[in-house]
Amino acid sequence: MKQLILVFIIFLNFSYANSQSNKIDQTKIKEDLNEILTDISQNYIYLQEKNVDLNCIREYYEKQIPDIKTEEQIVLFFEYLLDEFYDSHLILNTNRNSSFRLYSPIYVTIKNGKPIVSNVWQIQIENLEQNIIGAELLKINGTDFDRAIEQFPTHCSDKKSQSVREWIANKLLAGRYNQPRILTLKLESKETVEFDLDKLKIKQSSELLTLTVENEIGIITINNSLGNNGLINEFDKALDKLMNTKGLIIDLRNTVDGGNSYVARGIMGRFINEPKPYQKHLTIEQYDGNPILERSWIEYVNPRKEQYKKPVVILVGRWTGSMGEGLVIGFEGIERAEIVGSEMERLAGEMNGFSFKNQNFGYRLSTAKLFHVNGTPREKYVPTNYVKQTTIQKDETLEKGIEIINKSEE
Repeated sequence: MKQLILVFIIFLNFSYANSQSNKIDQTKIKEDLNEILTDISQNYIYLQEKNVDLNCIREYYEKQIPDIKTEEQIVLFFEYLLDEFYDSHLILNTNRNSSFRLYSPIYVTIKNGKPIVSNVWQIQIENLEQNIIGAELLKINGTDFDRAIEQFPTHCSDKKSQSVREWIANKLLAGRYNQPRILTLKLESKETVEFDLDKLKIKQSSELLTLTVENEIGIITINNSLGNNGLINEFDKALDKLMNTKGLIIDLRNTVDGGNSYVARGIMGRFINEPKPYQKHLTIEQYDGNPILERSWIEYVNPRKEQYKKPVVILVGRWTGSMGEGLVIGFEGIERAEIVGSEMERLAGEMNGFSFKNQNFGYRLSTAKLFHVNGTPREKYVPTNYVKQTTIQKDETLEKGIEIINKSEE
């Protein structure tokens, strides 16, 4: 009996110690809240443009700290804080089942106050049969669109602003990992339908790129691999096979996760025979309380290996992101490609990573602005050869790209 009591006491002590070790230290959360707000105020290059009141954020989020009881709630606490800036480039480097995804395979644009499906990820969706382009989004999981916007867990940005509403609308379409995404859509035919976004099957590829040739035109499709340094060698092999084609199409419509400038410069270097400027950077500096100064510079790309000299077309869309967007404005900046497609992801700025003092995850902030060499902010760039998506029955962007190359041969 004594042994049983002793075992029971040991179990209670272990359980108490374990619960104490897992207890959330709210003082540390407040310390990290101060840290991230300081980093945003000092380093986030788009803070003024966003017009979000940091005092509002501090006041609101401080009040939420006493209610945080779990590690998952800590992650969501900081995730929602970054969402206040309606900037898809500002993210934590972790997520949980109840976190929002980063993007959706369909995109809505606010037109005359209504959310309209303007783009679908046509090249990556395997089983979309119904043409939902032009449909009005009425409800998400049974909740009216306006109410869903109000319920989105941010509190300091202006939800009446069109840009804020459009960002939140697409965040709602991205949805939480652990919740359904049932959309109520009113089609252009006026028919109202229920559309299960999670039944869409997205194509996956293990290859860094895909190479095809169509009527003497080479087509290189980048499979969301601009962050893989090995892509440069794969691109070289593909391009070397296409040196005798009459033109080249580079499809960047699946670069949703971005990449790095090492890969982008490696690709662009194959299309020039002398150093060329491809993008402009701008950041700010301040030291020891002295005046804030802007610092800007032009970045160049250098030629490498055998130059491809025939006409080049770049295909882009809403799922061309970050370094994909940089590659686009770079190709146009070095005057070596025609850009064809719709607006891109519009991920603003050059990113840097930051760490919390007390959490085992960090976050990313835009610390420098990026520009086309003609001065256009990268996130506001619109393709020179604009294609408005109107149907899922054919690839309108690819058709336009082929048309441009064929005309260049005339």
